[in-house]
Amino acid sequence: MINHMYQKPAWRRHWACTDSSPHEGPFKNDAPAWCVAPFEPEGILSSFSAVLSTIIGVHCGHVLVHIKSHTDRLRQWVAMGIALLVLGIILHFSHAIPLNKQLYTFSYICVTAGAAGIVFSLLYVLVDILNLHYAFAPLRWIGMNAMLVYVMAAEGIFEGFLNGWYYEGTNNTLVYWVRKHVFVKVWHSTRVGILLYVLFAQILFWALVSGVLHRAGLYWKL
Repeated sequence: MINHMYQKPAWRRHWACTDSSPHEGPFKNDAPAWCVAPFEPEGILSSFSAVLSTIIGVHCGHVLVHIKSHTDRLRQWVAMGIALLVLGIILHFSHAIPLNKQLYTFSYICVTAGAAGIVFSLLYVLVDILNLHYAFAPLRWIGMNAMLVYVMAAEGIFEGFLNGWYYEGTNNTLVYWVRKHVFVKVWHSTRVGILLYVLFAQILFWALVSGVLHRAGLYWKL
């Protein structure tokens, strides 16, 4: 067995493996062998999906560069977004290729790329056509320091650093206290509290940090 492979992949929760799907549970008696197989997150199939995702992004940029009309640009992006979104949903609910982020399945690529195309089109209308630049300035700041935000926020480096400092127990960290007392307890809901924590203590916080760095002319790039 190869040691670097994950031994408990997400597909253990698949409906073909357990009656407890989408949660983990005991395997069915007739569960396929792949339910207990190790998982290689950087396999060749995931690589194909990553390349496809990149090609879709490049196509959106190609449209932006070579097509000058707002209407023609939006027609390209919206049509592609809707087509990919519908295709991904059909593949998932027909059980042909279920959505799986860890496996980076084709249906996952279609749904995420399609949704991204539609959201991008909406932002294009608001910012480039209606000229609501100031309202969406935080998104611009994040984009100009995308590497910093990805490393420190998305990869959890900054939060992990803060969690390294605690009092008496590992749960008594600043991050845990803010999440529990400022967000979860106030709204009396774990789901709503965590959602608001992500929106304000992570996304908005790093947008403001990026804005300060932008005003100072500081950018993290290769």
